[in-house]
Amino acid sequence: MKVAFVGKGGSGKTTLSSRFVRHLAERGLPVVAIDADINQHLGVALGLDDDRAAGIPALGDHLTEIKEYLRGDNPRISSAETMVKTTPPGEGSRLLRFRGDDPLHALGRDAEGATLLATGPFNDDDLGVACYHSKTGAVELYLNHLVDEPGEYVVVDMTAGADTFASGLFTRFDLMFLVAEPTRKGVGVYRQYTEYARDYDVAIRVVGNKVQGEQDVAYLRQHVGDDLLTWFGQSAAVRALEQGRHDVALEEPNRAALSRMLAELDSRAKDWDKFQRQAVEFHIKNARSWASRAAGEDLEAQVDPAFRFPTAYAR
Repeated sequence: MKVAFVGKGGSGKTTLSSRFVRHLAERGLPVVAIDADINQHLGVALGLDDDRAAGIPALGDHLTEIKEYLRGDNPRISSAETMVKTTPPGEGSRLLRFRGDDPLHALGRDAEGATLLATGPFNDDDLGVACYHSKTGAVELYLNHLVDEPGEYVVVDMTAGADTFASGLFTRFDLMFLVAEPTRKGVGVYRQYTEYARDYDVAIRVVGNKVQGEQDVAYLRQHVGDDLLTWFGQSAAVRALEQGRHDVALEEPNRAALSRMLAELDSRAKDWDKFQRQAVEFHIKNARSWASRAAGEDLEAQVDPAFRFPTAYAR
């Protein structure tokens, strides 16, 4: 299953995504964690020191190799240079298996039992010549080509704010956890996200954070209704981790919230036909708006109308 953590800056999105990754790994469940946030803090949140976190190879620095590998022998893709972030797989493309032996997963590093991939930070070389979507394009290509099986989890810590919806990346997930504080700004982000996602059948569940009592829960219920899945209170364990200490156990109500999130994710039905259909839809939009012009050829021709993902979970 593919899950994204989204929300406004400062909501605790990275903290909760790291707690969820730990929750999976502690149960022996295989998990790939992806830091797709412009601030790149997931590695440290997962217990890596600053040097090890900074040393994770950046997916954004290996886009050409990633594209060359994924396009394989697909005759519809003329070169890696004409392969854009929305290019969907077709006959001849290389599909990825979860934590497989491939150049993309080789960029990962172990963190608390998870395989951690990172887009890389937005640095001085990018200023004035690139946007962060050029980094997250590697994540979109990864998710577009990944055939994940039951009991395999990809957890993506997305960049904060509505940039999540700047491409078709938001349709690549089985579920999105929107981390919201019980404030006007927190629920305002929820309204913005649901408005953007309304026409795309994207599942969003709200996870309250920094909840201090029943009044806060009631406030969230009033503004997000049945989309409120669970919530987290103040946590001495989280504070200890933020201070680099691992000697405080997570509180039982917060552990129960993580279990509720996992149960919700596991309840989602996989729809590979919709997954491919939405990939094609956004690729055609990209091709018509800018990509074909930039590539100097018609990128709509990259769509293979006969392509279907392998029969569910077949090797």
